[in-house]
Amino acid sequence: MTNIFDVSDTAVDRFAAHDPLLASEVGLAGQDHRWPDLSPDGAEAGRELAAAIKAEALACSTDDAGAVLAQRVLVDDCNSMIESFDANEHLRDLNNIVSPHQSIRHAFDVMATDTAEDWDRIATRLETIHEPVAGYRASLDLGLRQGLGAARRQVEAAIAQGKTAAGDNSSFAHFAEADVDTELAERLRDGIEHARQVFGDFTEYLQSAYLPAASTVDAVGPERHARLCRRWLGTDLDLVETYEWGWSEVERLWTDLQQACREVIAGAQPLEVMGQLQTDPAYAANSLEEFLELMIAQQESTRAAVVGTHFDIPLDLQPVDVKIEPAGGASAPHYVPASEDLSRNGCVWYPVAGKSFFPLFGEITTANHEGYPGHHLQFAAQLAQGENLSRYQRLVSWNPGSGEGWALYAEQLMDELGLLERPEHRVGLLASQMFRACRVAIDIGIHHGLSIPASATFHPGAAWTADLAVELLTTRAMSPLADATDEVVRYCGWPGQAITYKVGEQAILDLREEAKAQPGFNLKAFHSKVLAPGAVGLDALREQVRAR
Repeated sequence: MTNIFDVSDTAVDRFAAHDPLLASEVGLAGQDHRWPDLSPDGAEAGRELAAAIKAEALACSTDDAGAVLAQRVLVDDCNSMIESFDANEHLRDLNNIVSPHQSIRHAFDVMATDTAEDWDRIATRLETIHEPVAGYRASLDLGLRQGLGAARRQVEAAIAQGKTAAGDNSSFAHFAEADVDTELAERLRDGIEHARQVFGDFTEYLQSAYLPAASTVDAVGPERHARLCRRWLGTDLDLVETYEWGWSEVERLWTDLQQACREVIAGAQPLEVMGQLQTDPAYAANSLEEFLELMIAQQESTRAAVVGTHFDIPLDLQPVDVKIEPAGGASAPHYVPASEDLSRNGCVWYPVAGKSFFPLFGEITTANHEGYPGHHLQFAAQLAQGENLSRYQRLVSWNPGSGEGWALYAEQLMDELGLLERPEHRVGLLASQMFRACRVAIDIGIHHGLSIPASATFHPGAAWTADLAVELLTTRAMSPLADATDEVVRYCGWPGQAITYKVGEQAILDLREEAKAQPGFNLKAFHSKVLAPGAVGLDALREQVRAR
């Protein structure tokens, strides 16, 4: 029989060859000049590849626990790919945050720019960017013909992003500043104009042909939502019960948040405190340069505080970069892991949308979530496993249940370790925790058509609307209106993913309580157990932690 580690290792290259955007994201060499086939035929080929790799994985012997886990992870991921194709998700894959509309442009953000060869690959992708866009359009067209279009709210968000990518403030424009020879510089300039034109044409297609056919209904329904939740979490949930738990968390955190706000301004209500924290220069970075400098310093100070005391990470995996997201990219901070050969550090990306004023009360928790001790430490610990995990597990596999659950757990851990330096930073933490609890209520409530509980202190008994969801985020999680509006679009367009943070965090907290009941509990050892298998589904995580 074939060794599962051999199948898993080669699966990385096979999936990367099929999807060069995946190769760019995980930092694999050799594919950065290519684009994936995003047409219906390309999706069919992806399904066939996943089915073939699944069959090979199932034929492997699994003589030890590491092999069993490697097989499970690869088979589960292949099943998710197959299920997604069979459900025609690729024919309606358009939203405001994580669809091909964003990933095509984001591919350039993670490409190297150190050598002339690097710039040649960028030029080649700019020159051929019409290929993935044409394939993507063909898939969306087929979806429309089958009655599977994305909802209107998602299309409108994509149109706005497309206009930015095609406009004078396009993120493609900065490639013209490359220090390269005359011939390559000309190719880059021509490629920039070509990319802007392609995005302009695609945006016109969305506006004139796709938008008129888009549904005004945001909810995807209980059946599709439950299937997607299973995909994102790696476990089955009673979603009505989870909805009720989410509301109980909203109410609990509201009490804690009110108390934390009174510790910033005695006797003040949360909206008053948040108003000051969001507008007072004393609580903010007052330029982009200052903000970037502070976020870099935050990563370094947290690394020094937690590595060696609460986590063990090899020195070469510790560096983390902090960068500003180009215009027209993702609407929320996010993390991109280091490349396989470590030539590219892990990086926290911040979208700033032209801002020059940055309230800091919540940014400390965001930095903890995306960098140390959140995603950056998580991915570093995964890479540090070496041959204990397959190459596929180290580089490709990612389940938001444990992945985002860990990052939310990391936020709370900073408070437990006494590493939040100022009272307003704890307000930011609790607002973040509230934010994720609200997500559980909103995401499940909208897609399952549930009413707000009669016992709630927020519009009891009301039916969910997007406006009510925005109001919950602005009045309970204290989100700025624009951010809250973008978030609700996200929940409608990426069903089930938003609940993974809070549900995953609770799964880790439950496992920690179980571990504490055992003699000789050690927090550092517990963290190692949680991080060791990588970002696996929650069912697999529970089995792995309990078995170690």
